[in-house]
Amino acid sequence: MITIKTKEEIEILREGGRRLAFILQEVAKLAKPGVSTLELNALAEKLVADNGDKASFLNYKPKGMRPYPASICVSVNDEIVHGIPNESPKILKEGDIVSLDMGLTHKGLITDSAITIPVGKIDAEIQKLLDTTKSALYAGIKAVKADKHVGDIGFAVERVAKANGYGVVEDLCGHGVGYSVHEDPYIPNYGERGAGDKLKSGMVLAIEPMFNLGGKEIILAEDGWTYKTKDGKRSAHFEHTIVVTSKGAEIITQI
Repeated sequence: MITIKTKEEIEILREGGRRLAFILQEVAKLAKPGVSTLELNALAEKLVADNGDKASFLNYKPKGMRPYPASICVSVNDEIVHGIPNESPKILKEGDIVSLDMGLTHKGLITDSAITIPVGKIDAEIQKLLDTTKSALYAGIKAVKADKHVGDIGFAVERVAKANGYGVVEDLCGHGVGYSVHEDPYIPNYGERGAGDKLKSGMVLAIEPMFNLGGKEIILAEDGWTYKTKDGKRSAHFEHTIVVTSKGAEIITQI
């Protein structure tokens, strides 16, 4: 069921979104060569606890899956999403790229955001992947407005990928958020203008393009959570939580 948040709830979500943006910013600063993914998770946990909030993903259990065991998803190189930082810690190396994806629960309401960052210096081809995926996020956000449709968002995102020859991850998508980690409607990163659910003022959505340097095919790792590119090529992921308004989208996961 698609939900509409109240003005009071949106104000709480705004504060939660600012806090989440700050945490991701601080964790990103730590992501340097020689640092382990375990350290990134530990910092995220500390920053969440310092504010008296909760990490929304920790122990999150979708139907048929085991609880997610960390506070932040840390996905490295060919890992698209849901990399587990504390079960099989990785040491970051010069030239890696890292997706940091986190949900924050502030006063009972959830925001969700992700960034993909370089570890040290990366080559121009990989930098273009990051820059293009990020620009696709903002193209999707620009397509948001009350009385438009979910398909308008997907169309805008997919158009950016196609123009640059990237594989669009079709088996994973954006979603509603706020009361739960995942709510209706689901927001694919492809689509047709005017198709899908109609957008209404007060809807809160997590828009999250995932582009692969190679093909769109993905595989699930043995840990049951981490999705990787089937061809082993790198992937980038960016995400914001937004509020739908009559004038467009308000991004709430930024400082």
